[in-house]
Amino acid sequence: MFGTPGDVSTVLALNLAVALALYALPALLVPQRAYDRWVFGGLTAALVVTYVAWRWTDTLPPLELSAEALWPYLFFTFEAVAITYTLMSIAILMRHKDRSAEADLAQGRHEAANDWPAVDVFICTYNEPLDVLEKSILPALAIDYPHKTVWVLDDTRRDWLRDYCETVGARYLRRPDNTGAKAGNLNNGLRATAGETNAPLILVLDADFAPQPDILTRMVGLFDDPRAAVVQSPQFFFNADPIQHNLAASESWVDDQRIFFDVFQPAKDAWGCSFCVGTSFIVRRDRLDEIGGFPDAAICEDLNLSCGMMRAGYRTHWLNERLSMGLSAEGLPEYITQRTRWCLGTMQVALLRSGPLFGSGYTLVQRLHFVHGVLNWLCKPFIVLMLIAPSIYWFAGLPAFQADYLSFLRFGLPMLLAVWAYNGWISGSRTLPLFMEVTHTMTALPITVTLAVAAVKPFGRPFKVTDKGGDRSRMMVRWRLAALFGGFSLLSAFSIVWAFVAPEAATEVSSMDYFNLVWAGVAMVLTFVAFLVCFEYPRADLLFPCALDAVLEADGRSVPARVTHLSTDRATLAPDVAIPAGAVLHLPGVGPVPVAPLGEGLVRLDPDFVRRRALVLMLYGTPRDSIARRARLSGAMAGLVRRGFGLS
Repeated sequence: MFGTPGDVSTVLALNLAVALALYALPALLVPQRAYDRWVFGGLTAALVVTYVAWRWTDTLPPLELSAEALWPYLFFTFEAVAITYTLMSIAILMRHKDRSAEADLAQGRHEAANDWPAVDVFICTYNEPLDVLEKSILPALAIDYPHKTVWVLDDTRRDWLRDYCETVGARYLRRPDNTGAKAGNLNNGLRATAGETNAPLILVLDADFAPQPDILTRMVGLFDDPRAAVVQSPQFFFNADPIQHNLAASESWVDDQRIFFDVFQPAKDAWGCSFCVGTSFIVRRDRLDEIGGFPDAAICEDLNLSCGMMRAGYRTHWLNERLSMGLSAEGLPEYITQRTRWCLGTMQVALLRSGPLFGSGYTLVQRLHFVHGVLNWLCKPFIVLMLIAPSIYWFAGLPAFQADYLSFLRFGLPMLLAVWAYNGWISGSRTLPLFMEVTHTMTALPITVTLAVAAVKPFGRPFKVTDKGGDRSRMMVRWRLAALFGGFSLLSAFSIVWAFVAPEAATEVSSMDYFNLVWAGVAMVLTFVAFLVCFEYPRADLLFPCALDAVLEADGRSVPARVTHLSTDRATLAPDVAIPAGAVLHLPGVGPVPVAPLGEGLVRLDPDFVRRRALVLMLYGTPRDSIARRARLSGAMAGLVRRGFGLS
């Protein structure tokens, strides 16, 4: 049944009122206030529960052994997983903890007493090139801290890296094999340093993360709390991830991890359930010895580390400050590999006898938080089902749920509006409809495959390192992914066409038909945008915006030069000036650097070892806002339109 025009107008008016109320709330409520979180979160949860009640009572057929019945129940089962995750997220986000004031007080105490504990800095590396490694090693050596030793843990046994470490003043360690992957490498460093420096605290950095000078003075004071075994800081990135870059949205759309780092981890910390994220964290050596070192039973040694500390009665504290910056995955294959590795690692921890699901020593709250993390991955199959459900309806005659568009407008749309409004509010404008869904769509199928494989063989698969560096200077098309998403988009488009040309189209179109037409249109748009992401546009070397007053020296004359963008290898001068052979650019804080013209104000830098070290520290030793930290719909849509028309 379509419903009368009066029914439709009444429901639309109700939805408009709900939308106005929901989008007025952010102007009245503040996420930092607990009461406000309860109000907005409770309202959103109530609308979600109302939707679930409607789905269960009005949209499912009688259960029987037939495709017409089993398909809707299969769809609802995975939808229920996603809804459970949403409700658990709302409950978790009722709390929030900011440890910056605590870190201020602790830093003041240690500065007054001058009793800073010694720290060993572990930089884990596996096959990264020098132009990546130097951006971690040199800033680590420059950390402003009185008692530190920098150790480079090389799991690919490279003599040139050993020589480089000796030149710059870092200690170098290697081992004969790669047993235990990253955890094994860390444990080798743990054993080797115990006989030398034996520092009570260990800062762990990935090879592509540059620590800021105050990372240790900000973090070590939080260990004054005897419950703290790990202190973790968030990850920030110098470069755009593939979705941001390929949609021309790096200045308007945040990376998908920002919500987790900036919103969920402070909330989990308030519950005593935040966890390690693999880099830019400090761990107590004695607590590591107590649990037997870095755990290597799962490929996510970071999550397993926090779980091991929980079992022993300790916690991971979250300091939500930008104290390091690193390289995000630069290409889609690396991006997907990284997410599937995290998924598999979480499933492995879930299956361990010592893990939060089956092990002893965990509180109920800790177990529930871990279940929440597992559900994050188990939601992905639902995304796949959502994308194919309308096509199954049109080509096989099987509806995912028996509802007309009017019923969905009455129960489904208010829930969606509430979730979108709440997400934007609680995340501090770090989410956007469409773009968030596309981000999840990109990894939904690979993660679903990973889950299926993990159900059969969860252990024994090799650890896959996320490749960094490499040539990104030319256009690349990820053809397999493009074919996948292009095929999904075409399937949805064909199903829309089929709705009008099929023999049944001669009869009256039902309201369920209209509902599935709109659904097919949404699936077509999502998969088409995902298709656009598969076209990887060239990336130049990172050029950071700056405003440096330099001096250009050439032919015995010196003229002022304004440097507007800078990297370790290039610079942009304004205005564009002729650069003769033998020109030298005197950069403040760096010194004289030979330059050669590349055109349109761009010059190539050819620094010697000392000047390059100074450039690395200038560019990577201080925080930079080169990537968006808040989402802007207008900018994101403008980038999407440009990419849609094939514009750079």
